[in-house]
Amino acid sequence: MADGTKAYQVVLEHIEEAILGGTLLVGQLLPPERDLAAQLGVSRAAVREAIHALVAQGVLTSSVGPRGGTRVAAMQAEALKRVLRLQVALADFPVSDVSEVRIALERTTIAAACRDIAPEVLAQIREVLDLMSAAEDPDEFNALDTRFHVLIATAGHNELATDMTIAIRESLRRPILGAEKVMDGWPAFRGSAMDQHERIYAALAAGDAQEAAAAMEAHIRASYSILPLETS
Repeated sequence: MADGTKAYQVVLEHIEEAILGGTLLVGQLLPPERDLAAQLGVSRAAVREAIHALVAQGVLTSSVGPRGGTRVAAMQAEALKRVLRLQVALADFPVSDVSEVRIALERTTIAAACRDIAPEVLAQIREVLDLMSAAEDPDEFNALDTRFHVLIATAGHNELATDMTIAIRESLRRPILGAEKVMDGWPAFRGSAMDQHERIYAALAAGDAQEAAAAMEAHIRASYSILPLETS
Protein backbone atom coordinates (compact mmCIF):
# COMPACT_ATOMS: atom_id res chain seq x y z
CA MET A 1 0.00 0.00 0.00
CA ALA A 2 1.49 3.34 -1.09
CA ASP A 3 0.55 5.76 1.67
CA GLY A 4 -1.75 6.29 4.66
CA THR A 5 -4.31 8.29 2.75
CA LYS A 6 -4.74 5.62 0.08
CA ALA A 7 -4.88 2.87 2.70
CA TYR A 8 -7.58 4.75 4.59
CA GLN A 9 -9.58 5.11 1.35
CA VAL A 10 -9.25 1.39 0.63
CA VAL A 11 -10.85 0.58 3.98
CA LEU A 12 -13.63 3.14 3.53
CA GLU A 13 -14.47 1.87 0.06
CA HIS A 14 -14.41 -1.77 1.21
CA ILE A 15 -16.87 -1.10 4.05
CA GLU A 16 -19.08 1.06 1.83
CA GLU A 17 -19.23 -1.60 -0.89
CA ALA A 18 -20.02 -4.29 1.69
CA ILE A 19 -22.93 -2.24 3.07
CA LEU A 20 -24.28 -1.33 -0.37
CA GLY A 21 -23.86 -4.91 -1.58
CA GLY A 22 -25.73 -6.35 1.38
CA THR A 23 -22.87 -8.37 2.85
CA LEU A 24 -22.76 -6.04 5.86
CA LEU A 25 -26.19 -5.46 7.38
CA VAL A 26 -27.48 -3.18 10.14
CA GLY A 27 -26.34 -4.54 13.50
CA GLN A 28 -23.75 -6.86 12.00
CA LEU A 29 -20.22 -6.94 13.42
CA LEU A 30 -17.26 -5.96 11.26
CA PRO A 31 -14.33 -8.39 11.23
CA PRO A 32 -11.69 -7.76 13.93
CA GLU A 33 -9.30 -4.92 13.16
CA ARG A 34 -6.30 -7.20 12.53
CA ASP A 35 -8.31 -9.47 10.20
CA LEU A 36 -9.61 -6.53 8.18
CA ALA A 37 -6.09 -5.08 7.92
CA ALA A 38 -4.69 -8.41 6.70
CA GLN A 39 -7.56 -8.93 4.26
CA LEU A 40 -7.07 -5.51 2.66
CA GLY A 41 -3.28 -5.37 2.92
CA VAL A 42 -3.27 -2.20 5.00
CA SER A 43 -2.06 -1.22 8.44
CA ARG A 44 -4.25 -1.49 11.52
CA ALA A 45 -3.83 2.28 11.88
CA ALA A 46 -5.52 2.77 8.49
CA VAL A 47 -8.39 0.52 9.59
CA ARG A 48 -8.79 2.48 12.83
CA GLU A 49 -8.77 5.81 10.99
CA ALA A 50 -11.48 4.69 8.57
CA ILE A 51 -13.62 3.21 11.35
CA HIS A 52 -13.31 6.36 13.47
CA ALA A 53 -14.48 8.45 10.49
CA LEU A 54 -17.48 6.19 9.86
CA VAL A 55 -18.39 6.18 13.55
CA ALA A 56 -18.29 10.00 13.53
CA GLN A 57 -20.61 10.01 10.52
CA GLY A 58 -23.06 7.67 12.23
CA VAL A 59 -22.49 4.80 9.78
CA LEU A 60 -20.85 2.53 12.37
CA THR A 61 -21.05 2.17 16.15
CA SER A 62 -18.19 0.99 18.32
CA SER A 63 -18.28 -0.39 21.86
CA VAL A 64 -16.06 -2.34 24.26
CA GLY A 65 -16.75 -5.33 26.47
CA PRO A 66 -17.70 -8.98 25.94
CA ARG A 67 -20.39 -8.07 23.42
CA GLY A 68 -18.50 -5.09 22.05
CA GLY A 69 -17.03 -4.45 18.64
CA THR A 70 -17.76 -2.35 15.60
CA ARG A 71 -21.20 -2.75 14.04
CA VAL A 72 -23.16 -1.25 11.18
CA ALA A 73 -25.48 1.37 12.64
CA ALA A 74 -29.10 2.08 11.86
CA MET A 75 -28.18 5.57 10.69
CA GLN A 76 -30.08 8.15 12.70
CA ALA A 77 -31.86 11.01 10.97
CA GLU A 78 -29.69 13.62 12.69
CA ALA A 79 -26.51 11.96 11.42
CA LEU A 80 -27.90 11.82 7.90
CA LYS A 81 -28.93 15.48 8.01
CA ARG A 82 -25.49 16.48 9.24
CA VAL A 83 -23.72 14.61 6.44
CA LEU A 84 -26.09 15.95 3.77
CA ARG A 85 -25.82 19.51 5.08
CA LEU A 86 -22.02 19.45 5.06
CA GLN A 87 -21.82 17.77 1.65
CA VAL A 88 -24.07 20.37 0.03
CA ALA A 89 -22.27 23.25 1.75
CA LEU A 90 -18.76 22.04 0.94
CA ALA A 91 -19.43 20.87 -2.61
CA ASP A 92 -19.94 24.50 -3.71
CA PHE A 93 -22.72 23.66 -6.15
CA PRO A 94 -24.03 26.59 -8.22
CA VAL A 95 -26.97 28.21 -6.46
CA SER A 96 -29.05 27.66 -9.60
CA ASP A 97 -28.50 23.90 -9.30
CA VAL A 98 -29.33 23.89 -5.61
CA SER A 99 -32.50 25.92 -6.18
CA GLU A 100 -33.74 23.51 -8.87
CA VAL A 101 -33.27 20.55 -6.53
CA ARG A 102 -35.00 22.47 -3.75
CA ILE A 103 -37.94 23.24 -6.05
CA ALA A 104 -38.31 19.57 -7.00
CA LEU A 105 -38.21 18.49 -3.36
CA GLU A 106 -40.59 21.11 -2.02
CA ARG A 107 -43.10 20.68 -4.84
CA THR A 108 -43.21 16.98 -3.94
CA THR A 109 -43.50 17.47 -0.18
CA ILE A 110 -46.19 20.16 -0.30
CA ALA A 111 -48.28 18.13 -2.76
CA ALA A 112 -48.08 15.20 -0.36
CA ALA A 113 -48.92 17.45 2.60
CA CYS A 114 -52.06 18.66 0.82
CA ARG A 115 -53.44 15.13 0.83
CA ASP A 116 -53.49 14.56 4.57
CA ILE A 117 -52.08 17.44 6.61
CA ALA A 118 -53.16 17.27 10.24
CA PRO A 119 -55.20 20.23 11.54
CA GLU A 120 -52.70 20.82 14.34
CA VAL A 121 -49.82 21.07 11.86
CA LEU A 122 -51.80 23.51 9.73
CA ALA A 123 -52.37 25.55 12.90
CA GLN A 124 -48.63 25.54 13.61
CA ILE A 125 -47.91 26.80 10.10
CA ARG A 126 -50.51 29.56 10.56
CA GLU A 127 -48.85 30.55 13.83
CA VAL A 128 -45.45 30.76 12.14
CA LEU A 129 -46.89 32.98 9.41
CA ASP A 130 -48.41 35.30 12.01
CA LEU A 131 -45.02 35.58 13.72
CA MET A 132 -43.36 36.26 10.36
CA SER A 133 -45.74 39.12 9.65
CA ALA A 134 -44.50 40.84 12.81
CA ALA A 135 -40.80 40.01 12.32
CA GLU A 136 -38.84 42.98 11.03
CA ASP A 137 -35.36 41.62 11.75
CA PRO A 138 -33.82 39.49 8.95
CA ASP A 139 -32.43 36.95 11.45
CA GLU A 140 -35.84 36.33 13.01
CA PHE A 141 -37.63 36.37 9.66
CA ASN A 142 -35.16 33.88 8.17
CA ALA A 143 -35.48 31.52 11.14
CA LEU A 144 -39.27 31.58 10.89
CA ASP A 145 -39.08 31.10 7.13
CA THR A 146 -37.02 27.96 7.69
CA ARG A 147 -39.57 26.76 10.25
CA PHE A 148 -42.40 27.34 7.76
CA HIS A 149 -40.76 25.24 5.05
CA VAL A 150 -39.65 22.47 7.42
CA LEU A 151 -43.17 22.12 8.85
CA ILE A 152 -44.56 21.69 5.35
CA ALA A 153 -41.86 19.20 4.38
CA THR A 154 -42.50 17.19 7.55
CA ALA A 155 -46.25 17.17 6.86
CA GLY A 156 -45.54 15.38 3.58
CA HIS A 157 -44.48 12.28 5.57
CA ASN A 158 -41.41 11.63 3.39
CA GLU A 159 -38.52 11.54 5.83
CA LEU A 160 -35.77 11.49 3.20
CA ALA A 161 -37.26 14.41 1.28
CA THR A 162 -37.62 16.29 4.57
CA ASP A 163 -33.99 15.65 5.54
CA MET A 164 -32.77 16.73 2.11
CA THR A 165 -34.90 19.87 2.25
CA ILE A 166 -33.43 20.77 5.63
CA ALA A 167 -29.90 20.03 4.42
CA ILE A 168 -30.27 22.29 1.38
CA ARG A 169 -31.82 25.13 3.38
CA GLU A 170 -29.19 24.90 6.11
CA SER A 171 -26.32 24.84 3.62
CA LEU A 172 -27.45 28.18 2.15
CA ARG A 173 -28.79 29.79 5.32
CA ARG A 174 -25.78 32.01 6.00
CA PRO A 175 -25.26 33.36 2.46
CA ILE A 176 -28.99 34.02 2.08
CA LEU A 177 -29.20 35.77 5.42
CA GLY A 178 -26.08 37.79 4.62
CA ALA A 179 -27.60 38.88 1.31
CA GLU A 180 -30.85 39.87 3.00
CA LYS A 181 -29.01 42.05 5.49
CA VAL A 182 -27.22 44.11 2.84
CA MET A 183 -29.88 44.21 0.13
CA ASP A 184 -31.67 47.38 -0.86
CA GLY A 185 -35.41 47.30 -0.26
CA TRP A 186 -35.54 44.74 2.55
CA PRO A 187 -39.07 45.81 3.62
CA ALA A 188 -40.35 45.31 0.07
CA PHE A 189 -38.63 41.93 -0.18
CA ARG A 190 -40.14 40.90 3.15
CA GLY A 191 -43.62 42.01 2.07
CA SER A 192 -43.37 40.12 -1.21
CA ALA A 193 -42.17 36.99 0.60
CA MET A 194 -45.10 37.22 3.00
CA ASP A 195 -47.57 37.44 0.11
CA GLN A 196 -45.99 34.33 -1.42
CA HIS A 197 -46.17 32.47 1.88
CA GLU A 198 -49.84 33.37 2.28
CA ARG A 199 -50.57 32.02 -1.21
CA ILE A 200 -48.80 28.78 -0.30
CA TYR A 201 -50.73 28.51 2.96
CA ALA A 202 -54.10 29.17 1.32
CA ALA A 203 -53.52 26.39 -1.22
CA LEU A 204 -52.31 24.03 1.49
CA ALA A 205 -55.34 24.74 3.68
CA ALA A 206 -57.63 24.15 0.69
CA GLY A 207 -55.91 20.86 -0.12
CA ASP A 208 -55.12 22.11 -3.64
CA ALA A 209 -51.92 20.20 -4.43
CA GLN A 210 -51.47 21.67 -7.91
CA GLU A 211 -51.81 25.28 -6.75
CA ALA A 212 -49.68 24.65 -3.66
CA ALA A 213 -46.84 23.18 -5.72
CA ALA A 214 -47.02 26.05 -8.22
CA ALA A 215 -47.06 28.63 -5.42
CA MET A 216 -44.07 26.98 -3.75
CA GLU A 217 -42.06 26.96 -6.97
CA ALA A 218 -42.90 30.60 -7.70
CA HIS A 219 -41.84 31.56 -4.18
CA ILE A 220 -38.49 29.77 -4.36
CA ARG A 221 -37.70 31.20 -7.80
CA ALA A 222 -38.63 34.71 -6.67
CA SER A 223 -36.47 34.42 -3.56
CA TYR A 224 -33.38 33.30 -5.46
CA SER A 225 -33.84 35.82 -8.29
CA ILE A 226 -34.16 38.78 -5.91
CA LEU A 227 -31.27 37.88 -3.64
CA PRO A 228 -27.84 39.00 -4.94
CA LEU A 229 -26.25 35.54 -4.83
CA GLU A 230 -23.69 34.07 -7.20
CA THR A 231 -25.26 31.48 -9.48
CA SER A 232 -22.14 29.70 -10.64
